[in-house]
Order: sequence, then structure tokens, then C-alpha cells
Amino acid sequence: MTHIITENCIKCKYTDCVSVCPVDCFNEGDNFLVINENLCIDCAICIPECPVKAIYSDLDLDEDQKIFLKINSELSKIWPNIKKLKINKNIKKWINIKNKLHLLKF
Repeated sequence: MTHIITENCIKCKYTDCVSVCPVDCFNEGDNFLVINENLCIDCAICIPECPVKAIYSDLDLDEDQKIFLKINSELSKIWPNIKKLKINKNIKKWINIKNKLHLLKF
């Protein structure tokens, strides 16, 4: 089992989750974070840290978010690891926007 970052993270990209991860399993793209399933130890510490509720257990994903299993798996292989908190100045603009998958930058 692993944790997955879902659509709510697109364009928000809070990194509060990154700062609490004991195994540094997060990777960063231009406007999204992913979790490396091979590094995640299923500790769930990151879940309450995400203010936009973008992180879920892979077993708890809604059907429309299951595409993010593949997205996290594939992008964690090519995106660089992130270990520290970063500030995104455009966060508030994107918090309540739904259906953002088309905005994901690969």
C-alpha cells in the first residue's frame, strides 16, 4: 500500500507534506507533487498536513481519482525528489477549482 497525490494538488502544490515525510518520498513537477510508491512507507503523516486534501491511501481513492495511481507512479520516476517546504504564491487562486487534470504539466 502507498499514498497517492490527487487532482487537488494541481496548481496548489502545497509542500507541507514534504516537510514531515520521514523517507523523502515526494517528487516535484512544475505544478504538482507525486509520491514515489517504492519509497512510501504508508505512515500517513502527510495526509493531515495537506490543506487541500489531495493525499489519499491508494485503497481509498474515488473512482475518478484512480488515474493518479499511474500518474504518481510514472512521474515519480522522472521528476526530481523534493525534501523541503517551498512557498507557492498562487495557492489561494486554485484551492477550490475542480477538474484540473488538463492543467497538469508533465
